[in-house]
Amino acid sequence: MLQTVGVADERPPDLWTIDDVAAHLGIQPSSARGALSRMGVRAHSFRAHPESHRAQALYDPQQVKAANAARPGKGHRSDLDKETK
Repeated sequence: MLQTVGVADERPPDLWTIDDVAAHLGIQPSSARGALSRMGVRAHSFRAHPESHRAQALYDPQQVKAANAARPGKGHRSDLDKETK
């Protein structure tokens, strides 16, 4: 269930912004949104951005870490995962 955090400067310490997620994944914030979508990670809640006051998604770090750990590695041959009959 999505929640909205009221005050812009109040961020629960156990949630990550897209910048935190991007830093963890080692990619740019604009790429992190797509990566989260492909991994099936949805925002935990939203808050108003401290400067623009636009909605800013907050993510559960444990969910991000688990989804990232479950991703196939670089060079993974997904065609070899399929059973041949």
